[in-house]
Amino acid sequence: MRWLLLGLAGAAVFLYGRITGDAQLSLLTKGIPVIALLLWLRQAPAGTYRRWIAIGLVLSLAGDILLDWPGDLFVFGLGAFLLGHLAYLRAYVSDSRQPALAALLLALVAGGAMFAILASSGLGELLIPVACYATAICLMLWRALARIGHPHLQPRSTWLAAGGAALFVLSDSLIGIDRFVASFDAAPYAIILTYWLGQWGITASAFQRSNSA
Repeated sequence: MRWLLLGLAGAAVFLYGRITGDAQLSLLTKGIPVIALLLWLRQAPAGTYRRWIAIGLVLSLAGDILLDWPGDLFVFGLGAFLLGHLAYLRAYVSDSRQPALAALLLALVAGGAMFAILASSGLGELLIPVACYATAICLMLWRALARIGHPHLQPRSTWLAAGGAALFVLSDSLIGIDRFVASFDAAPYAIILTYWLGQWGITASAFQRSNSA
């Protein structure tokens, strides 16, 4: 519980810095919620799933810093988050390899719609990196959804992972829309809140994951 309280405190300070326009305070505190999740994750059962979720959180933390660092490091931040999605994908595959075609179709629709919206605005030299990122998102969401209904997994874990993955996809979509399609005032807050909630869901899925745990 203390780690979650630390995350909430860090999130509050970050939002205060964003609202007041204190860029340095925002940069210094943006990573605290994810660091808190990493510390909380240490209490989950050890194993392949926890290890890859931890790797995904570390890569996400790097992406957080790169996106807010002075100067345009968007591509590097994109790369860090792409690797983070692949780490989460690896975690999900360690639990379930069933095809789950309905989940695949849903993930393709979500990822394809996001990419189509962004590409319609003209991505220029970012077209290929964004296409690779959209592919990684589709795969991650697919495998998160594919865990639902698995006989050896706790329903709570599967729904937390799926909900967290969906919120992460929503957050990424909002980033793309705000940057490439149409910027809107509420974007920074909608992006970060859906992102934090998504990361919380993904992390929480590592607790009481298996029916045998």
